[in-house]
Amino acid sequence: MFETRAKDVRSLEKTLESGLRQALGFSVPVFIRTHAELKEIAASEPFDKPLILNAEVNIVLLAHNLDQKDRAKLMALATETDRFRVHGREVYWWRRKKPGTSLFSTVPLAKVLGEPFTIRSTNTIRRLVAKWPLEALNIHTNL
Repeated sequence: MFETRAKDVRSLEKTLESGLRQALGFSVPVFIRTHAELKEIAASEPFDKPLILNAEVNIVLLAHNLDQKDRAKLMALATETDRFRVHGREVYWWRRKKPGTSLFSTVPLAKVLGEPFTIRSTNTIRRLVAKWPLEALNIHTNL
């Protein structure tokens, strides 16, 4: 969490990526979300079906919106145990563990998305928003 008066989020992401590459010696993709965006993600309930035992919703954070072609490829990965909803630069991934199996691998996602992404659980996003309410941070939401 940090405060900035920067107006261009893409430029800020690139600046941070460059600094991390210099400091660490390897590339680290950066995915900035404002406090308002995190609150919206935390409050989202993108799936009609109630969550069932051994199921969870994760959020795939992207740098860009998916185009129609990539969105269609992503939706083709849906099964009875894995469902996807796209909203802006986020993909909500409902996944259910079948007895005796592991959860869905991110390898098919990487092939479809073709760009770096990061995944956080809904609970993690909700904890971040609860831990750092906007009023406590005194953040300017207009990046």
